[in-house]
Amino acid sequence: MPALDGRTLVMGILNVTPDSFSDGGRFVDAERALRHAESMVTDGADIIDVGAESTRPTAQPLTADEEMARLEPILPALRSRVNVPISVDTYHSQTAEYALNHGADIINDVWGGLFDADILKVAAAYDCDYIYMHNRTEAVTAGAMETLVTETRAGIERCLKAGIAPGHLWIDPGIGFGKTYKQNLQILRRLGEYCSLGYPVLLGTSRKSVIGNTLQTVATDRLEGSLATVSAGVLKGVRAVRVHDVKETVRTCRMIEAIEHVE
Repeated sequence: MPALDGRTLVMGILNVTPDSFSDGGRFVDAERALRHAESMVTDGADIIDVGAESTRPTAQPLTADEEMARLEPILPALRSRVNVPISVDTYHSQTAEYALNHGADIINDVWGGLFDADILKVAAAYDCDYIYMHNRTEAVTAGAMETLVTETRAGIERCLKAGIAPGHLWIDPGIGFGKTYKQNLQILRRLGEYCSLGYPVLLGTSRKSVIGNTLQTVATDRLEGSLATVSAGVLKGVRAVRVHDVKETVRTCRMIEAIEHVE
């Protein structure tokens, strides 16, 4: 990850998928995807996060081979065209190793090593930054924040035991994954507790259903809600946000930081 210098880092989303919930199909063409990545960097993105598999609930899971086939036209070219770190969104150890050998710097794992424990060993072997995201197959019935903290602590221990250096570990509360609408809001309200776990926090809320359900808007009409959740996160202490709308998010973060840091 770039150095934490008091700024909130902005991670721009590059989905090279035909079926993502928000922008599926827009960037499956390699050249169009590369131009979009360049545009996000121009708009202020500190990191580009490349995803080859949609994480929407009804999406068809990909094998590692299918995932790598989607990344192959993108990664090497992307490395030569942007001067910021590249993250790859995957839970397959084979894809993670492929990505790290073809230009990626960071592994962003939406299953936190629960799907494929070998991904933790890959991250440790390559001494790269690893983002542990909290996830579960079903929502808890009570105590969402307490469960999140307990399970994240266990996840941190797994990461460290696998050899991931503490300075390379980030954590993500996994908004929208294995949580109900109300639980997502409760976690957003109590993000400060998550940020106190001792590791930098990445927050990903951009265009998610918690916003759509609150505002009754479709995925492409959730900018204001996305910026509101980013603002809540920055004020609670998150160190990076994963977003579709980079320019607007960068401006929002810089304004909040100016207010918070004025003497």
